[in-house]
Amino acid sequence: MKRNKSGIDKIPSGVGVFRPRDAARWGISRTALRRLVEAGEVERVGRGLYSPVGVPVTEHHTLAEAAKRVPGGVVCLLSALSFHEMTTQSPHEVWVAIDVKARKPTPDWPPIRIVRFSGEALTFGVDQHELEGVEVTITSRAKTVADCFKYRNKIGVDVAVEALREYVGKRGRSMDDLLEAARVCRVSRVMQPYLEALS
Repeated sequence: MKRNKSGIDKIPSGVGVFRPRDAARWGISRTALRRLVEAGEVERVGRGLYSPVGVPVTEHHTLAEAAKRVPGGVVCLLSALSFHEMTTQSPHEVWVAIDVKARKPTPDWPPIRIVRFSGEALTFGVDQHELEGVEVTITSRAKTVADCFKYRNKIGVDVAVEALREYVGKRGRSMDDLLEAARVCRVSRVMQPYLEALS
């Protein structure tokens, strides 16, 4: 990518998606950002979202976009299952958890399915992942399984059971983490029969 005084050199290496407020933090004004778009060095990938031209797009691109669209959101349920390779499902929306009192975002892209978590259910068992230069918060494997049982009426019991089977079947998975996540999500009794059947 050609670097010049227009400001492209101010965008940190590895950044895939950014907002104008990110650009301002790097010292790129809105006018300079518009010039970068006009020069073909940056492209507008959605309302209020930009990407340097030529940056490789990964399979997690929509997760990075969703993280920029919903600051403070947590990628969860089907999207977290897909990220952790624990399902055969391929979600066409990014599932994002927000606080029960948070304002619901209305992004035009990517398609986002909002669910509301509260208290410990929102903060427990979440991990930070850097995807395309963006910090994305995603529920851990154990928390994702517990969430699937909690939201089994939304995503289907078969999906929750498949996730549990994947979790239990992988070496190195902590059953203590899973049981703690089930406690936080208040699904210990719901999960117990399925755990016994798989043991």
